[in-house]
Amino acid sequence: MQIPEKFQNQDGTLNSDAILKSYSELEKKIGGMVSVPTDDSDIEAHEKFRRASGVPIDISEYPANPMFEDDEDLRMKFLEAGLNPSQVEKIYEIANEFLTPALSEIFQSKYEADEMQELENFFGGAAKTFDAIEQINKFGEKFLPADTFESLCSSSAGIRSIFAMMQNMEPDITTGGGNNDTHSEKHLREMMKDPKYWRDHDTEYVRKIESGFKKLYS
Repeated sequence: MQIPEKFQNQDGTLNSDAILKSYSELEKKIGGMVSVPTDDSDIEAHEKFRRASGVPIDISEYPANPMFEDDEDLRMKFLEAGLNPSQVEKIYEIANEFLTPALSEIFQSKYEADEMQELENFFGGAAKTFDAIEQINKFGEKFLPADTFESLCSSSAGIRSIFAMMQNMEPDITTGGGNNDTHSEKHLREMMKDPKYWRDHDTEYVRKIESGFKKLYS
């Protein structure tokens, strides 16, 4: 039988030291190998496999995610399932991709429902709210700039401010011809584009606009 070259001396004879060294290295390699445990394997075999797979000893080693508010029960389930941190991170990525749009839709629906409930409480029921919104739409389409009207209608507070404009305008500014014609409909519409009106709801500024419409159309 031909002796492998790596186990030969220079003269071609068997190099026993090389064989022993190779055997020792093979033993170390085999000893470091981890076999996949079976149902019959003992706890030590299972734990050895989990450590080799990167499964942490404690749940604190798993990455946190704001979506799950650092839920310890969830991370314990990851540990029980034998997941390593990189696998958990991947789960978070998938959850973010698929759950975030759904959660956003749920939160939006909840926000809209809360806003509608506020309006119903303000107007005194669903039927009265429906009637009020019809009036507000007609008023807004006729008198308010489209972008301002849309912005105000995005919240119950904005809708109530339009309703207040309709109901509580006071004739305290002068309109008419000549030099006093500073609060024409065109001028009032321009004033409503100011952030003080549609964003800040500045009380005095809003009152001036309301008064102007009252004077023009009462």
